[in-house]
Amino acid sequence: MTILYIIIAIVLLYVIFAYNSLVTLVNRGKEALADIDVQLKRRYDLIPNLVNTVKGAANFETSTLEKVTQARAIAMSDGKTLKEKAENENQISSALKSIFALSENYPELHANQNFLSLQSELSDTENKIQSARRFYNGNVRDLNTAIQSFPKNIIAKLFGFGEMELFELEESAAKNPVEVKF
Repeated sequence: MTILYIIIAIVLLYVIFAYNSLVTLVNRGKEALADIDVQLKRRYDLIPNLVNTVKGAANFETSTLEKVTQARAIAMSDGKTLKEKAENENQISSALKSIFALSENYPELHANQNFLSLQSELSDTENKIQSARRFYNGNVRDLNTAIQSFPKNIIAKLFGFGEMELFELEESAAKNPVEVKF
């Protein structure tokens, strides 16, 4: 009879351990997603300053500035799935790349310290966003692996733990390798 109690105690302890480890993994995933949002908010705050600085350049392509402003407004709206959020963020990144590429044609922008500072801050923010996405995806991978692995999959199903979605890059051009020609 004591052996039965010992077996029940071991199973119960395992269930508690598995449950707590799944809770930890879910919370890490949520925290990592919040870190992405913090970096995105930083980018959203920098974009109006960049647009206003660039507007000062004579004859700068207004359609490019409108794309950035529109992409920012769409990205800031609430109630999107993670996939929609990723697509919107890729549009902002693409629009910002357009501004920086077109800025090469405007020497007065390259002499503008405010523009250079904003360009540097946005570049730093983009790097932090990429890092936050990798961190999030790593945490989601760990959670999804735990949920799919036996015997934790039984505990996960029993207590309603579900897999989280990865923050994936949807922009086909960004997935393709850079072609270098000499």
